[in-house]
Amino acid sequence: MSVPRLFDLTGKVAIVTGSSRGIGLAIAAALAEHGCRVVISSRNQDSCDEVAQAINAQHGEGRAIAVAANISSKDALQNLVDETRRAFGRVDVLVCNAASNPYYGPMAGISDDQFRKILDNNVIANHWLIAMVAPEMLERGEGSIIIVSSIGGLTSSTMIGAYNISKAADFQLARNLAAEFGPRGVRVNCIAPGLVKTDFARALWENPDTLKSVTRGTPLRRIGEPHEIAGAAVYLASPASTFMTGQTMIVDGGSTIGVGL
Repeated sequence: MSVPRLFDLTGKVAIVTGSSRGIGLAIAAALAEHGCRVVISSRNQDSCDEVAQAINAQHGEGRAIAVAANISSKDALQNLVDETRRAFGRVDVLVCNAASNPYYGPMAGISDDQFRKILDNNVIANHWLIAMVAPEMLERGEGSIIIVSSIGGLTSSTMIGAYNISKAADFQLARNLAAEFGPRGVRVNCIAPGLVKTDFARALWENPDTLKSVTRGTPLRRIGEPHEIAGAAVYLASPASTFMTGQTMIVDGGSTIGVGL
């Protein structure tokens, strides 16, 4: 196989949750750039429509469709999968990017409902969606499932502890499913971004103290941009990564290695 074809996604179909903005949008756009047909999904249909229209304007009609879905609803996720199959006939790539974090502060202050929402949306919803698309991938003997986790799952935090717990659980979800699905050719991996300039993380990067703390210990001395995460998703979705499963790609500007003397 020639090097250019390693990243060729022509003919593939991908669902990307949380793809009307931020990292999800960057991933969907990059997948489409490499030939993939993409399904744009978030809670707001109008926002999804705008992204799908922009992708179709750039790459031709039919490259993207928009299907709104709230990840907290199992029925909505099933409709997302059903509409994808109705439009494109199959699902080759699933990117579980959407997540929630309704609480900032020490663990002692989080309510039960907030903790449950974090676990439901960031872990259980991924489990639901994977269970909906995995059977056809297993039957074909190929497919790529990508969970967008976070370096928060590798570290501690006094402000987003519950979120970090959910992201650590995503690492283990990928490992378990990789072991289950691997014998039949389906791969499951995670991407763990560092702090990225998105609306989702605005409460962190807009705080001068937090931003200074993060960038001071990061070799690149800055936070990331959404497009800088998208390449990892293209790699994991494409033939370039067919011998990689159960792993986590850390894309964090080096923040998890710190800066020594």
